Amino acid sequence: MRAAVDEAAAELARLDERCLELAAGKEAADTRRSLAGARVEELGELRRAAEKARAQAAQQLGRLAGQAKGALGEAERAAAAASKAQDALEQALFEVEECAERLAVAEEDDRAGEGAEEPDSSRRDRLAADGANARQTEMEARLQLRTHEERVKGLAGRADSLDRAARGERDARARAENRRARLRYEAEVAGAVAGGARQLLAHIEVSLTRAAEERTAAEYAKGVAEHELGGARTRGRDLKGELDKLTDSVHRGEVLGAEKRMRIEQVESRALEEFGIAPAGLVAEYGPDQPVPPSPPVDGEAPQEDAEPGPFVRVVQEKRLRAAERAYQQLGKVNPLALEEFAALEERHKFLSEQLEDLCKTRADLLQVVKEVDARVEQVFTEAYRDTARQFEGVFSRLFPGGEGRLILTDPGNMLTTGVDVEARPPGKKVKRLSLLSGGERSLTAVALLVAIFKARPSPFYVMDEVEAALDDTNLQRLIRIMEELQESSQLIVITHQKRTMEVADALYGVSMQGDGVSKVISQRLR
Repeated sequence: MRAAVDEAAAELARLDERCLELAAGKEAADTRRSLAGARVEELGELRRAAEKARAQAAQQLGRLAGQAKGALGEAERAAAAASKAQDALEQALFEVEECAERLAVAEEDDRAGEGAEEPDSSRRDRLAADGANARQTEMEARLQLRTHEERVKGLAGRADSLDRAARGERDARARAENRRARLRYEAEVAGAVAGGARQLLAHIEVSLTRAAEERTAAEYAKGVAEHELGGARTRGRDLKGELDKLTDSVHRGEVLGAEKRMRIEQVESRALEEFGIAPAGLVAEYGPDQPVPPSPPVDGEAPQEDAEPGPFVRVVQEKRLRAAERAYQQLGKVNPLALEEFAALEERHKFLSEQLEDLCKTRADLLQVVKEVDARVEQVFTEAYRDTARQFEGVFSRLFPGGEGRLILTDPGNMLTTGVDVEARPPGKKVKRLSLLSGGERSLTAVALLVAIFKARPSPFYVMDEVEAALDDTNLQRLIRIMEELQESSQLIVITHQKRTMEVADALYGVSMQGDGVSKVISQRLR
């Protein structure tokens, strides 16, 4: 049966391969047929396109021939015009020569009759006019001749280009005719190929039908054989399952026996190593035939009096063993160094307590210092603010005659976190915010605040960097007077480009660059 199944499978595989080959041949034939049809359509399109191009070429050739004829006629007319222009030019040259001779004769007559009588001015003017007319006629003739020559050249070039185009069109018509012949030949070949492909396709379809019938018969035979083979395999699997179960049972028995023997050997070795009792003595003294002493009382239970040993019961003794193991685990491990660790921890606790006490005392001292510093800062800031505010009002009134300016605290109740606002009202204005003032007014207000700080808390010297750059002459003069007052008690270093500020200085220091590109410091004492 297996041999029949294998033979049927081989036959089915052979038929499948044959079917695949025939299907591949059919697909190839279909492909060639579709390609041939596409080629025929393409050749038809090319043929129609060639005929259309041929008609267009013929039309273009006729048009070019007409243009060539027109160009030749125009060239002939231009040649005639050029010959006429040449004749006119020769006539004009002749007239010019005649006028020149007449002019020469008139000049000789004038020279011959010079001193005897006045020359005839009318005759001379007439001759001059004739000469000018002759020159004008000559120039017009030359221009006309040049124009006709250029036109003849252009027409000749156009005729050449039209001739070349006509030759190109004739060549294109010849190539198109050759191409149409080639396309007709290719169309005939494609038609023959398509006919052969149709015959091959019909043969392949017949072969496919025969192969499909053979494949159906082989699949039926294969199904019957596979059904019988499946039944035989099912019976074999059942028998193999029973054999595996028996084999596993025997194997488990052998494994359990080996484990029991190993465990017995371990128990004998442990008894001999830990208790020094041989296996025979252990069985004689503690075997299951020996009576078991009673269990000790558990916590909370009264001790049993007159308790006698009882027989060995494995379940009871295993329960007793588990209870003893739990009690042993609850007892935990004994730490022999517990006293030393307690002493060390006690000493560590004492040390940390002393450190904590010192930290608390230090914190209290630091808080007291911070409180004193805050009080001192508040006192110093309050005094400085009052002095600066008082000086700011005076300096602002001097820089802005008729104006008012003052300093205001944002949070008067807390001098440590308060801010300071500047209110400035120049004369003639009602605004007090600095953002609404002009650039010069804001600059002068800043200078007033700076000078107020200088006067409230004087310093040995001050450095100012172009503080008067945005000031006009009037405000600059007011600032210079304040600088002169500060100059009496302190030293001022002012960086400036204002000449009036330089005039009140005791010494000038400038940086100059020479022609070699090296900077040089120049100083000059004015007083």
